[in-house]
Order: sequence, then C-alpha cells, then structure tokens
Amino acid sequence: MNDSSLNVQGINCSAVSAGIKKTNDLDLSIISMIEGTSTAAVFTQNVFCAAPVLVAKNHLQNSPKAMLINSGNANAGTGKEGIVNTLKSCEILADKLNIKAEEIMPFSTGVIGMQLDLSSFERAIPMAVSQLDLESMKNVSKAILTTDLVEKNCTKTFKFSGKVVTLCGVAKGSGMIRPDMATMLSFIFTDIGASQEALQECLTIAVNQSFNRITVDGDTSTNDACTLSATNQSDVNLDECKDEFQNTLNELTRTLAHMIVKDGEGATKFVEVKVGGLASNEDCLEVAYTVAHSPLVKTALFASDANWGRILAAVGRSKVEGISIENIDIYLNELQIIASGEPSLDYSESLGSAEMLKSDITIRIDLGDAPSSESVWTTDLSYDYVKINAEYRS
Repeated sequence: MNDSSLNVQGINCSAVSAGIKKTNDLDLSIISMIEGTSTAAVFTQNVFCAAPVLVAKNHLQNSPKAMLINSGNANAGTGKEGIVNTLKSCEILADKLNIKAEEIMPFSTGVIGMQLDLSSFERAIPMAVSQLDLESMKNVSKAILTTDLVEKNCTKTFKFSGKVVTLCGVAKGSGMIRPDMATMLSFIFTDIGASQEALQECLTIAVNQSFNRITVDGDTSTNDACTLSATNQSDVNLDECKDEFQNTLNELTRTLAHMIVKDGEGATKFVEVKVGGLASNEDCLEVAYTVAHSPLVKTALFASDANWGRILAAVGRSKVEGISIENIDIYLNELQIIASGEPSLDYSESLGSAEMLKSDITIRIDLGDAPSSESVWTTDLSYDYVKINAEYRS
C-alpha cells in the first residue's frame, strides 16, 4: 500500500541552509530518533571511503539516536583532519541534543577533497535543532540533493493484525552511481519493532535487489550509505510479520532506486537490462552490467539508434564462460531483434527505431535454458551528462 505522508512516529527531523553549498539551498539536516530505536546500515565498498563513512560505521554500534547529514561537501579524501572535523560536527550536535557524540551517525555528500567548514555547523545546528518536528522529512529529501533534479521520497504501508506498519524513505543520487554495498544516500524509517540484527538482514536483502542493481555511469562513490531505523511505535514486531515487512521494504527500496536512475545526470531513457539462461545468477549479472556500462550501447540509446550490434558485442566481451552465439536471443521490449545469434526474420530497422524512441526500454538477453535471471537498471549517456560533470565544480 502506498501513502503520501513521510511521517513515522518516533522520528523528528529538520533541514536548514548552513551555507555549505554555494547557493542558499537547504544543505544540512538533522534526524532525531526516539529512545529504543534500532538502526542497521550498509556502506560503500569503495576502499577510499569518506571520513563520515568511517565514523558512521563506528557509531552504528552505539544505538544511534540522531543523524547529521550535509550536502555540498563530501568530506572525502580529507585525511586525518576530515575525521577530526566529522567528530567535532557530531560533538556540536550532541551538545544541543544532550546526547553523546558517538550516538550520532554523520553523512556527507558533494565535492570530494574539501575540508568541512565547522563554522557552518556551529551556526546552523542550533537553528536546525530548534526546528525539529514530525513533518519535515520532505525538506530533508530536498536538503540531501546535489546534482539531482528531483527529490526522491516514498512511503509504503501494510496491515498486520489490524495494525498499520509504516515505512518511509528518502534518497539522493544522480551521478557517480554504481552502488556496491550501495554519490547515493538513502535513509529509511519504520515504526515496527525490531532488533538491529533482524533489520540488518532485511536491509541487506532489500539493497541487493534494488540499490545494488542500478548504474548510471559505473562509478562507485566514496560516500554511499543506506540506513534502516525502526522506532518500535506501531505495536507490531518484525518477528511476527517478517515476510510482509521484507516485501514492503523491497518495494520501497526498488522504487527509490528507480527514482535515482530516472534522475541520472543528463538521462533521457530508463533502461532495464534483463539477462537469463546462464549457469548462475552471478553470470547473468556480469553480462547485464557489461551491457549497461557500455558507452557505445548507452550512446545508441541516447540517439534512439537500434544499433543492436553494440549489444551483441558487449555480451560477447563479458567475462563469462560458456556463452555461445547460437544460443543468444535479444529483444527490445517485446520486439525480437536477434534469434539464435542471427537477425530475427520479424525484425526491421523501422520497428527497432520505434522501440528505441520510447523513454522506458527493456533490453532482454536470453542465453540458454537455465532458470537464472538478473536485471540491472541504467540510463542512456547524453551530451548533458558530460556538461554537468565538466562543470561540477564551476
């Protein structure tokens, strides 16, 4: 069930302009969580992860009571000083919330290689704390954006024994998107009761079928993170309804992940690459990512050019053993373009072009009879992607 409200009982939040961004846009958020909230998280697998990621990983073990999020400065590649500044920002907030600094999870997104200006935090945090309320999650979804063009938020609910369980999430991400956990951030909240261990299991499953199946440009950020916090305010416990909760969480994360792809920098197409029939799901995923990352495939998508040879070539260079051209069938949406490794008798250039003109495209690649199947969601590659990233620090 979908719901337009982003409110979750036990979660208060606010967002203000701290002057971290060059504009006067919202750029600093605080999320305060009621006593007894459990939080799970997954983080970037980039070995050069940012200072806030290192600190957040440590603070996750301390039953976090708040999150401090800034956009405009990633605080990545900043060495020991970056760690010190992150810890000091937590101390500033802890003093205002009357909690311990190690009970705060920090997150940053933005330009890499710049030190945080703590005066911005000292000035803005008291204002943000004074504005904490139940109704401001939509402002948080604005404040975490960088090159994003649209906000990304979603709420889903389900009923169990006559009681409603709510899940809401916000996310940011537009470029440097090839999460591997999961520049993306996502924060998810629910009023269910759950242990951290149970939440971690659910979050890992959900992330692997959503955020870990999207790619815009093949780059994994230094700052990727996704959290799941449960406030225990619904009189329902996760142990009672694990399947219902997992299915709803999967839907929510998949919705947010697709929003990120659709808002990909310069994107004009939303593309699913679906691969099946190989010996394992891992093999299918390797082929799907090879196609999704191909600059030639992505530029053909942008041009609405049914240049199927680029798809065929990408499949052939994927690092998967046992692929045979005689077994390959390729479809654009429902139109078969390759049958058993050769152009389909029903295919024509005009029909292919008509499919490529659509804004939502599924490239289906069947490589055998095995029941394995994986999907990756991606975009085309446009002039605007180059322009946005060439001018990112301007």
